[in-house]
Amino acid sequence: MSFTKTTEQDSNYNGLENMAVSELLQNINAEDKTVPLAVEKVLPQIEKLTQEVIRQLKQGGRLFYMGAGTSGRLGVVDASECPPTFGVPHGMVIGLIAGGETAIRKAVEFAEDSPTQGWADLQEHAISEKDMVIGIAASGTTPYVLHALEACNKNNIPTGSITCNAGSPIAKTSKFPVEVVVGPEFVTGSSRMKAGTAQKLVLNMISTATMIQLGKVKGNKMVDMQLSNDKLVDRGIRMIQSEIPVDAQEAAQLLKNHGSVRAAINAYHGNK
Repeated sequence: MSFTKTTEQDSNYNGLENMAVSELLQNINAEDKTVPLAVEKVLPQIEKLTQEVIRQLKQGGRLFYMGAGTSGRLGVVDASECPPTFGVPHGMVIGLIAGGETAIRKAVEFAEDSPTQGWADLQEHAISEKDMVIGIAASGTTPYVLHALEACNKNNIPTGSITCNAGSPIAKTSKFPVEVVVGPEFVTGSSRMKAGTAQKLVLNMISTATMIQLGKVKGNKMVDMQLSNDKLVDRGIRMIQSEIPVDAQEAAQLLKNHGSVRAAINAYHGNK
């Protein structure tokens, strides 16, 4: 399949090594400003994908992110932040990266080129029609992702994608594609920059909107968050105080007794 990889085109800037630090930063910032506008153009695509994610998770399914390199790491990050932020089980949103756990911190050579490993990784999690798989790839060509999505389609598993080139094989393979075309990178081909930023923005949208629709936010508060450090405990106390007429000491005791902001508030109202 022949198509133009705009993420691989020459940078709009040249002679980067001759620029002062201030000029480098200003120019990178100028390029970064274009990313939210590119995301805005594909909000309808993001909505369709998010609605499908919500539908699958509401029927007890799981969300899988798949990618290689930066794309894979971004999926792992978003998945790993869902349990502490929204109090969901660790197995509800799962990030898979070509090369496995090692690849999160260190590049694994040729891992993304396997046409079979992606589907094998999904099978290790007993993937089913109830689940949702989103492939993440700036280029839109990563074999690890592409062939896994093809296998999902054959097995009636809903598929989505987040790519940064128009008309890519991965976008054409997935049922719910999101194509955020950000153009050439500041450093030619370095898709960890604008493409990575675009992917992170879209992932934020998908997971946050999904969790809100699943009832994991009340008002604008993370009432189901895990109380994993003192900062979050203090935040939880303030959340409780904003919802019910108790002082900080009483709020802290409620939180300690019931383990979450939501449970503490519900227990207070249940006793009234």
